[in-house]
Amino acid sequence: MPDPRFRLSLAAALLGLALGLPAPPARAALCDAAAEAAARAARVPLSVMRAITRVETARARDPWPWTVNVEGQGHWFETRAEAETFVARAMAGGARSIDIGCFQINHRWHGAAFGSISEMFDPQRNAAYAARFLRALHDESGDWSVAAGWFHSRTPERARRYRARVERLRAALAETAPAGAGRSMPGPERSAPRAAPAARRPAPNRFPLLTGGAGPATRGSLVPLGHAAPAPLLPALAAARGS
Repeated sequence: MPDPRFRLSLAAALLGLALGLPAPPARAALCDAAAEAAARAARVPLSVMRAITRVETARARDPWPWTVNVEGQGHWFETRAEAETFVARAMAGGARSIDIGCFQINHRWHGAAFGSISEMFDPQRNAAYAARFLRALHDESGDWSVAAGWFHSRTPERARRYRARVERLRAALAETAPAGAGRSMPGPERSAPRAAPAARRPAPNRFPLLTGGAGPATRGSLVPLGHAAPAPLLPALAAARGS
């Protein structure tokens, strides 16, 4: 017997078609749709955004919006409500490092930029914040690949490994993208040469993560490198996720 939830979803889809309403994107497509809008608004290359959401949610084929990482342990939920309930319980239990949504934004370091946990799960808001963060990192580094590494960590080795994974995914996604997909990529992949760092005034810090101090700044774990996750379906993308 068909699952009741399936029948309800089918009925809703048929009603939408009858009324001429646009079909809602599949849940697995929510992150990509949000990434595209955010990339355009912040002028971040779409390939960078699409690769990062896949690394962060540990889903190389279909980035998942209801992904949560608590203290280094990843969880994938069927619904947004389930994910929000899980986070609320984790926080009540004393968990401090919680990464949320399409781009695994860390609540401890970036939660103040959102009005609520529910807002952090919103794919559009989650992606928009990630894109602004990447833009700030690119403004500092002048290189999108470096910015991607810093998105995860300022520790050189952690950034290097993360950056390599992002670059492999970007290449794999380019190979599997439909014809003309690259036309929507905003901005150059690498900026023009910049003046020597000593000649530049530091840009204002708009993100709570990037704090001063003697030690290296880190983003505070998104999806840990080497974290085991559901196996992707495309071999090329699977190879891109290897460390």
